[in-house]
Amino acid sequence: MSTGTPLSPTPRSTVRRLGDRARTDRAELYAVLDAGLVGHLGIVLGDAPVVLPTGYGRDGDTLYLHGSTGAATLRAAATGAPVCFTVTHLDGVVYARSAFHHSMNYRCAVVHGNARLVTDSAERLHGFEVLTEHLAPGSWSATRQPDRKELAATALLTLDLTEASVKIRTGPPGDDEADLASPVWAGVLPVRTVVGEPEPCPLLSEEIPVPDRVLSRQV
Repeated sequence: MSTGTPLSPTPRSTVRRLGDRARTDRAELYAVLDAGLVGHLGIVLGDAPVVLPTGYGRDGDTLYLHGSTGAATLRAAATGAPVCFTVTHLDGVVYARSAFHHSMNYRCAVVHGNARLVTDSAERLHGFEVLTEHLAPGSWSATRQPDRKELAATALLTLDLTEASVKIRTGPPGDDEADLASPVWAGVLPVRTVVGEPEPCPLLSEEIPVPDRVLSRQV
């Protein structure tokens, strides 16, 4: 089912290589972003590109990114410099009959734009809530809220999802017909992220049980 406005490719967000893997339904963009926990923020600092991992959260067509106020990447992004943000999921290693056709099954979202520094107090709290709930659902209301010192040490940016692309590969290897009779194993080795058993903090009282908001992540 479609959600919101379809993705409209721009020169920066047009998928040119293997365009049949591109997706234009905005719902698929949301799905890739919502399923991830870590993205990569790319920006040019000085005369060189820098790409760093970062946590994020989505609210509609807005991404919230955060980090230390001392981070050079965030300071540069806050000035309105162009940025690129990506989230990738590896779903499988594709074994082919030829070395050339080895590949990966994946889901990838790429967002281009100009980030905005959030300064409004109410929006900052909302953004931090979105970030917290994306990483650990149910934790915002269950834990202590950020104090003034913590808020002052944290930069919050927004990035609009208007200019974005999604590329997805699924299925078996795409071997050349001439290689199909080769006696070489071909197929897909699935790759999955598995949530393990909760490991309590060593300083936690034994009387405090693991809450449902943590246990539910194992489902």
